Amino acid sequence: MSESRIITGIDIGTTRVRALIVESDEKGMPLFLGYGAVAAVGLRRGVIVNLEKTVQSISKAVEDAEMTAGSHVDSAIVGIAGDHIKSINSQGVIAVSRADNEIGEIDVKKAIEAASAVAIPADREIIHVLPQQYTIDEQSGIKNPVGMTGVRLEVNVHIVTAAITSAKNIYRSLERCEINAEHLVLQSLASSYAVIGSEEQEMGVVLIDIGGDISDVAVFYDGSIRHSGVVPLGGKNVTNDIAIGLRTSVEQAEQLKIVHGSAMTSLVDPDDMMEVTGMAGRASRSISRNVLASIIEPRMEEILSLAAREIKKANPPEALAAGAVLTGGGALLPGVVELAEQILNMPAKLGIPHGIEGIPENMNTPEFATMIGLVNYGFRHGADLDSGRSRIRGIFKRIENWFSGNF
Repeated sequence: MSESRIITGIDIGTTRVRALIVESDEKGMPLFLGYGAVAAVGLRRGVIVNLEKTVQSISKAVEDAEMTAGSHVDSAIVGIAGDHIKSINSQGVIAVSRADNEIGEIDVKKAIEAASAVAIPADREIIHVLPQQYTIDEQSGIKNPVGMTGVRLEVNVHIVTAAITSAKNIYRSLERCEINAEHLVLQSLASSYAVIGSEEQEMGVVLIDIGGDISDVAVFYDGSIRHSGVVPLGGKNVTNDIAIGLRTSVEQAEQLKIVHGSAMTSLVDPDDMMEVTGMAGRASRSISRNVLASIIEPRMEEILSLAAREIKKANPPEALAAGAVLTGGGALLPGVVELAEQILNMPAKLGIPHGIEGIPENMNTPEFATMIGLVNYGFRHGADLDSGRSRIRGIFKRIENWFSGNF
């Protein structure tokens, strides 16, 4: 029987702050313990703009999860996002150190370190170094070079950087809640751990996470991440368009979007009507759902078109055979999958998260992909987590150099 571990994931989103507590079962698989969520306050476009309010949101979400789980949280896997996130691809080359030319783990680490030695601005820090493939002498496409023989080892990596101030504010918020941020994980990468399988990564797949203020894009092919980017638009922009177009409050615009909205006018019957409450004492109006869809569709087209631009930056093969996987609250809008297929010119589907035993059925939806992915990430790469009780490290010391066990 494997040793039980407790892992907490905290998704600090623009609209919601979510906390999920899981424990490994007798097979070593994540088992649901508790969940908490509150409206996010003090964030804009994934960045903390009011530390005190963000601390309150995180603290309440964690408290609710602790009450459900009956377990105390003092460390967590935490997501990071925002339009400050930047990524580049890099290469590193070393000479194999052993006299018999057998490649060991130390050689792999040195190659990754060499690839990480890139010039980045002083106001940025590296949060991920993600190996893509290795080349031994002239043999490329190698996933795991350990034990092989060669003179020259080369590695291609994907480096993700974040603004130092944004990362520090996340660490400071967690410290104020007396929680140690064990891993800081790019949210689109975390989501992939919940909705994308290894076969899809080999075939080629795009993850598009449509959030509140921003949408994250990650491109995978040949078994690894090749590009990550951010689109500075999300579901809130759609809501604001509705509020302006129908001359109603933002709160009611959000409700109309959720209950009656569609991302494609062609999928809506023009005879379907809905009631729009008047503002400032004005009478209610009856409006066709087709009008609502005609407001939503252009903005969703813009979001997906910008996502398509990010995909092109990855220089993907002609066909990403596994298509697009849509996650985030914005993916729940009817017609988004069909619109994505038109704009991206590839098959698309909703990303239904998996990997947690006993999780409530209503949480198996795309908007929970990041939160579930965070704990899946912790179980796959968090062997250094001592059952959620690791000692607190320096809050500004953590630079995440991620090394995949699959390579």
